[in-house]
Amino acid sequence: MATATRVAYHTTVREMPSDERPRERLERYGASTLANAELLAIILRVGTTQENVIELASRLLRQYGGLGGLLAAELPELCGEHGVGLAKATQLKAALELGRRLSVLVPEERPKITRPDDAVNLVQIEMGYLKQEQLRVICLDTKNFVVAQQVVYQGTVNSSVVRVAEVYKPAITRTCPAIVVIHNHPSGDPTPSPEDIRTTEQLRKAGELLDIELLDHIIVGQHRWVSLKERGLGF
Repeated sequence: MATATRVAYHTTVREMPSDERPRERLERYGASTLANAELLAIILRVGTTQENVIELASRLLRQYGGLGGLLAAELPELCGEHGVGLAKATQLKAALELGRRLSVLVPEERPKITRPDDAVNLVQIEMGYLKQEQLRVICLDTKNFVVAQQVVYQGTVNSSVVRVAEVYKPAITRTCPAIVVIHNHPSGDPTPSPEDIRTTEQLRKAGELLDIELLDHIIVGQHRWVSLKERGLGF
């Protein structure tokens, strides 16, 4: 008599192969690259013995007709879903409510970039003490209100490594007319290098072709920063 093969389910994100884990994918590629099911899986954390956490998230999205349906669902209804329960249901409802509140913010409640230190204030605490270089793109609307902020590069940031398409992709995806590029110097000294200036010039020229304005390229260090736009370097 043949023995049935037992299927091994990865019920937690940690048990999944590293290249499939939503958290690692988010860290490596950014939250905007993840599917809704992957983002929900990060919130739900674990699945059941019958379905892994991404399968659980996918089932909920199908059953409720997407994120809007999950937002509209009553808490007791979600609690009754197999594999959910009160703890997961409340986490899910809280995350969806935050997303709803963000979507209805009026522009005046969002940060606005009118000068370099406005941009620096958004990132200084996080980026000033990083041990490796990081490049972020701040996407702006027509009135310079912040639409999104995204990490594009982690590691060496210079003209030979930075791809223009990757830098402008967040703005193109969101149809934003302007960006501010910010990267850090782990040494703490924000003095622009020749490579920083070359990178800025490349990005500025590409932005002119794409009709997306590079408002500034800012380098942050520990308690110090430099605006290449203010210094006329690469602009």
